[in-house]
Amino acid sequence: MTTPIREKMIAQVEALRAALRERDPRDLAFRCGAEFSDGFFRIKFYGETYRVTFPDLEVSVDATNKACGLNRAAMFLYYLQTADGSPLKAKWVAFRDLPGGMFYHQAYQGYSGDRLAKAIDNRVGVFERAAKNLDGMKLALGDAAFAFDALPRVRVAAVYHAGDEDFPATANVLFDESASHYLPTDALAGVGSALVDRLIGAEAKEDVE
Repeated sequence: MTTPIREKMIAQVEALRAALRERDPRDLAFRCGAEFSDGFFRIKFYGETYRVTFPDLEVSVDATNKACGLNRAAMFLYYLQTADGSPLKAKWVAFRDLPGGMFYHQAYQGYSGDRLAKAIDNRVGVFERAAKNLDGMKLALGDAAFAFDALPRVRVAAVYHAGDEDFPATANVLFDESASHYLPTDALAGVGSALVDRLIGAEAKEDVE
């Protein structure tokens, strides 16, 4: 059964496809830092390569050819549509500092930073090993922090502050200030949440090992 929300998303995806078909795929690739050859884009998302065909603009995992779900496909199409080639700013901003982000900041913090802090549970070493296993780049922030290339030109950071008897541990997922030149804010929320999923998965693996 298709819900009104899903119907709206389907319509948005089809509108994105229609708009992107009118553009030069090589220019799109240049602006977003993707590869384009043989009729498709190759774009890495947290190190995993995805394929976006042109002009059909269908999205799949490159290694398995498995088609992506609606939300993941929409993210790649928004990335192609929004990217303007702006360079990284090397300045970190919170979700609330993104366009329109203040209204959704509390909800975003709940399923990103708060969820990460709860999973790590003050084990800074586990967080560091999990981040390194995901090719995180160490930053001089908090008690431990790492940057990650979510997309070719979208960089995010996970910052962890250890707690003590007076203050609980906290975590935040931040964005390079240029991020809004590549994705709308609601799509960036999904990018931040996806990083937390990966870090928690890597943390669970650390526990097993």
